Amino acid sequence: MIEHSFDIASLREGYRQKRFTPVEVVRESLRRIGGYSDPAVWIARAPEEEVISRAAALTAQGLSESMPLWGIPFAVKDNIDAASLPTTAACPAFAYTPERNAFVVDRLIAAGAILMGKTNLDQFATGLVGTRSPYGAPRCVFNERYVSGGSSSGSAVAVAAELVSFALGTDTAGSGRVPAAYNNIVGLKPTRGLVSASGVVPACRSLDCVSIFAGTVGDADEVLRAVKGFDSADIYSRSETPRPLSRRGFRFGYLARPDREFFGNAECENLYTDAIRRAESIGGLGVEIDYAPFRAAAELLYGGAWAAERLAAIKDFIAEHEMEMDPSVRTIIAGARPLTAVQAFDGQYCLAAARRAAESEWAKADVLLLPTVPAHHTVEEVAADPIAVNARLGRYTNFVNLLDCCAIAVPAGFRSNGLPFGVTLIAPAFSDAGLARLADGLHRAGKFGMGRAVERELPAASRLTPHDAEDKIALLVVGAHLSGMALNHELKRMGAVFAGAVRTAPKYRLYVLPNTQPEKPGLVHRPSTPPGPGVSGELWTMSPEDFGRFVASVPAPLGIGKVMLDDGRCVSGFLCEAYAVENAADITNLGGWRRYIESRS
Repeated sequence: MIEHSFDIASLREGYRQKRFTPVEVVRESLRRIGGYSDPAVWIARAPEEEVISRAAALTAQGLSESMPLWGIPFAVKDNIDAASLPTTAACPAFAYTPERNAFVVDRLIAAGAILMGKTNLDQFATGLVGTRSPYGAPRCVFNERYVSGGSSSGSAVAVAAELVSFALGTDTAGSGRVPAAYNNIVGLKPTRGLVSASGVVPACRSLDCVSIFAGTVGDADEVLRAVKGFDSADIYSRSETPRPLSRRGFRFGYLARPDREFFGNAECENLYTDAIRRAESIGGLGVEIDYAPFRAAAELLYGGAWAAERLAAIKDFIAEHEMEMDPSVRTIIAGARPLTAVQAFDGQYCLAAARRAAESEWAKADVLLLPTVPAHHTVEEVAADPIAVNARLGRYTNFVNLLDCCAIAVPAGFRSNGLPFGVTLIAPAFSDAGLARLADGLHRAGKFGMGRAVERELPAASRLTPHDAEDKIALLVVGAHLSGMALNHELKRMGAVFAGAVRTAPKYRLYVLPNTQPEKPGLVHRPSTPPGPGVSGELWTMSPEDFGRFVASVPAPLGIGKVMLDDGRCVSGFLCEAYAVENAADITNLGGWRRYIESRS
């Protein structure tokens, strides 16, 4: 039995020390799932024999640096497709069984993660309470009388109760952040389009984000790096254009006293004040902001254009199955029928006005520090007034996707009744990496543990180091320098550190260079040829000095140039002069050098 934490960093360390195997970890995950008191967490479970078989295959393969989530158990919200498991969106009449995984699930499996099942949600991801499901209402892990938050209810509880290491949710109005606050975990909502929504049942397709729940910011960020990437099949997918945030002396905006609405809960207001002081203690400079433009944007989400977009997402289904829907969800979505195109445009104009008004507030601050949720309600309170209570919960979350921001919710203390409170750091689009560093520092400064493990020290191995992105140079390798390959020792001798598995954009071809020992590939930029699947590779980071020495040692016809990745990043990497591959074998369709070597053996 594995007694310690299920966080990614701790499991990885245990694997490295050979204290347990993926088979033992998933058996423990299955034991915890079976013994957990709240059956409403799950809608569908992966068959036990398949889970153990997957873990056994990984165990036989051995720990691999090219699979950053090797042996890590996870769950996905049941509006995200997983092949052979039904996708219900918490509506049995809507259910279908997909033949293939969602884009993000494929990425996680390729990274070595093990899917344990599909989790409960507010039906059609419409709600922040976690009670709008015929499969039951998952409860807060600290008190079953209280809601877990939604719509990603089951995913948050599965992480907070340490049934799995991380879980995917979705976030349109705050569904990836509210449940995190109610269960003392981290909820990461990336920039819109940074993670593909292919294979995700839409709520508001133009706003939806796949979100990540984890015990630490470092774990959530690790999952984000594994799943992000441009996907041409998703019309809202975007290439990443990183926006730096200051590492020291960052300015954070906080609510002025008149804007602080906690619905009579003085303890939550005091905990928010404490969080402001902690942000200052880690180097932040606090400034008051006017919340009015952000609230104006938030109030648009359930009216006009975006209410109509929820209807557009399931218009054919609701035409025939309206009475089989949850009553609150039906009221919200069917209520959009009378809306006109004129009202939709009016909503767009109001949003543009709010965005313009918010510019003056963003000029004051690099990030915002807001309460995630103003108050915590019982299941009974939600049942008595489901629409009004739900609206309260979105007071500080609804604007984030409308104004194209990224956000990370972190634990921020406990009330005297033992229920957790959380705050959220919010920044403009593509500030994800810098925001993660600030959120990690804020979480660690509070010492509130993760999930139910409130006394547990956050693992140092999951800490985000500020210098990684700014002071190191990333190098793409696609051949003999890959981990475990013949020349990988050259990178390690230079002090290079593995930074993740990646894939090139489709406009690159890979060839086997003739007369090389050991065998080497040549990566060539071929924009005029039909696009391929992209070439798999690895990023390794090293100091500028070591990078210079390494580049000087690269023999012709190879060289180091700029290579475009499938997530839109442009990195330094191995390229080959075109003359050297004129009569060489093209192995692009194998997907990478490792597959070529396997095919030879």
